[in-house]
Amino acid sequence: MSFYQFILVMRSRWLTIVGVLGVVVLGGVAACLILPKQYAAAALVLVDSKHDPAANDSYSMDNNSAVIGTQVDIAASQRVAQRVVTALQLDQDPAYVQKWRLATEGRGDFTAWLASTLIKRLSVKPSPESNVISITVKWPDPQVAATLANAFAEAYIATTIALKVDPAKQYANSFDARSRELRVDLEAKQKLFSDFENTNGIVAADERIDVENARLSELSTQLVAIQAQRQESQSRERQAKEDINSIPEVLQNPLIASLKADLSKAESRQQDIATSLGTNHPEYKSTGAEVTSLRQRLAQESARIVASLSNTTRVNQLRENEVSAALETQKNRVLALKHLRDQAAVLQSDVATAQRNLDAVTQRLAQSSLESQTQQTSSILLAPATEPVMPVSPNVPLILMLTVGVGGFIGLVASMLFELANPRVRSDQELIKMTGVPILGTVSSISYPPVTHSRSLRALEHLKATAD
Repeated sequence: MSFYQFILVMRSRWLTIVGVLGVVVLGGVAACLILPKQYAAAALVLVDSKHDPAANDSYSMDNNSAVIGTQVDIAASQRVAQRVVTALQLDQDPAYVQKWRLATEGRGDFTAWLASTLIKRLSVKPSPESNVISITVKWPDPQVAATLANAFAEAYIATTIALKVDPAKQYANSFDARSRELRVDLEAKQKLFSDFENTNGIVAADERIDVENARLSELSTQLVAIQAQRQESQSRERQAKEDINSIPEVLQNPLIASLKADLSKAESRQQDIATSLGTNHPEYKSTGAEVTSLRQRLAQESARIVASLSNTTRVNQLRENEVSAALETQKNRVLALKHLRDQAAVLQSDVATAQRNLDAVTQRLAQSSLESQTQQTSSILLAPATEPVMPVSPNVPLILMLTVGVGGFIGLVASMLFELANPRVRSDQELIKMTGVPILGTVSSISYPPVTHSRSLRALEHLKATAD
């Protein structure tokens, strides 16, 4: 079918199209009159996302979208709806109780069912390119719709506060219990450290260890000095045994020097007497006795010096042994003090650690206590819902537009179906196509005079006569 044929069909079937369109439009009008009216009330809430201005734009946008999305989910949550039910005392309304019993036969939680019913009439949408959330409620009564929208906005703000406060209260209770445990632990460690100091007589462990370390250093110095003296005395003793006249004690002894001088003189005089008087002379013998006596005294004095060196070596050895024993004792004392100091340091460190833990928990406890008492929230009621004047449902203009479009389409379809069921020749092209015979001429439309009753009777009689 060409477009020209389609136009011819529409022209001939226009009554069908108009009739169907009228029926559909009348049905739409009837639906607008029959359907219950729904009023929509919206409350606007501003959400402060608190994103970082210095952050990357894409990241900040994603973060802001996540925050707004989370707030939308919270506003449309079951918890907020149940808070609305409790705040408006809807659970005490007998009408809602009757509806619940009819819908669920009395099974399940009535408050949860009522909250779910309210959520079905709730619409929470964020505004594009802003942090404003629109909380819309549809209801047959405009006043109830505004009341529910404001109740949802207030319940949402209260829920956001509770979501901050409730965990803070739990943390505060946990930190309070933990602080009591840490305080008991701190007192026990302080008592253990104090008892340890009292038991071991530690008043100032660092001062005592300093004194004992100084004493240990002094004993070490003395031991080194005594060892040097002992080694020197042993060396002189050995030297004296090998050559007594080479040691400084003999060389620097005035008595030995005097005896050596006297001995030298006596020996010289003895040689003179032996030369002049002979060896048998009494004076020679007398001088010989004097030389012998001087030699004996010189030997005795040298032996006394050697004995003195031996005594000095023994004394130095005894002193070295005493100082070495004292040094060993001092070392043990210093080690014991260091051990006590280490134990005291460990106990003191335990006390300091317990104190730091208690301070940290106390600080967190104070912070959590303040957070549990806060009433601040990032959501603020920007504009409360007002009672709507015009209903949003049914949408009369939209329904009429849809009925006109649908009715026109159905009328066109119906006219085409009627044409297919009872086709007509509406143009010379269709006639040529159907018969295959060319058209010799066409007759325009013929107008007939009005038919009266008498003319009708005469025409009828003429037809009968012709038939006979």
